[in-house]
Amino acid sequence: MTMPKRTWHKGRGALSAPPGRFESVLTEALDDGWGGLDEPVPAPETTVGVDRARSVIAWNQSPDVPFDRSINPYRGCEHGCIYCFARPSHSWYGLSPGQEFETQLFYKPEAARLLEAEIRSPKYEPAPITLGANTDPYQPIERSYRVTRGLLEVLADYRHPVSIITKGALVERDLDVLQELARYDAVSVMISLTSMDAGLKRLLEPRAAAPGRRLRTIERLNEAGIPVGTLIAPVIPALTDHELEYLLQAAADAGARSAGYVLLRLPHEVEPLFTEWLRAHYPDRAERVLNHLRDAHGGACYDASFGQRMRGSGAYADLLRKRFRVASRRAGIDPSRRSTLSADAFRRPPRSGDQTELF
Repeated sequence: MTMPKRTWHKGRGALSAPPGRFESVLTEALDDGWGGLDEPVPAPETTVGVDRARSVIAWNQSPDVPFDRSINPYRGCEHGCIYCFARPSHSWYGLSPGQEFETQLFYKPEAARLLEAEIRSPKYEPAPITLGANTDPYQPIERSYRVTRGLLEVLADYRHPVSIITKGALVERDLDVLQELARYDAVSVMISLTSMDAGLKRLLEPRAAAPGRRLRTIERLNEAGIPVGTLIAPVIPALTDHELEYLLQAAADAGARSAGYVLLRLPHEVEPLFTEWLRAHYPDRAERVLNHLRDAHGGACYDASFGQRMRGSGAYADLLRKRFRVASRRAGIDPSRRSTLSADAFRRPPRSGDQTELF
């Protein structure tokens, strides 16, 4: 894989396409005297391939996440959030976690069928499934490929509980299915908020919905009777952390009834990608950001330990934790409250060819 040339393109987050950590062979471009290295790098276009997954439910035993199963309709994410902790997943497939993560995308055309096969099994025990644990289920290509829509239709048919995490306003398209699930206390939606600064947002998460648009999405979900909350994530020291109280109040005013937060996470290749972005766009505060992270992670920019990776520790992390608790209560949100999803209404609708029950 060729070593990257650093170039920022409008509408993209990463400045380069560095190789993943599993690459065994690297090549580096050299100037042959004809000036080719000085030519501008063309803006990368979005391509969409097929992910021929054999199953769609991903299982985890992580003690610091409130679910044991999730579904990711897409691999890669066009939102292009520079901080996305899922970027390293592209390295498993020989792709760059940088610009290729947000431009070379894959969708799962068989996702709905595979999901139905898995939850239809008599051995399957229903419990809440999370959509959006890795990449956003409502990224721009969902408008055309509708994988998330298909999954929700299956879940609604089975009355299976589902939680959704997104920063995409496209979730409003599926209000009809979400309302059907809400009848059985089987759905909740968390809208991710990072900053109300439109200029910062365009650099930080270039193709995600605008901040005000996300607040409107919270409002519409609440009006439709969908349990909705907000996830202030990530909180970035010295860049977005000063907005914590305002974001919580704005979300509460729009109808959010639960809230959470996550301190910026920089696993594997995300750390050099984010640092490159930070020094290019905010050189005046880069060291402040990184020093706060080091304070929260024992001297490193990130600690992947369970219980540590989401919130950190130390003086800065403790202050952030207290600010969140106080701001939540001031906004009328119980910081310990979580939407309770029920699997009591779960059913397996009869299908042609099913064996009939004797009793």
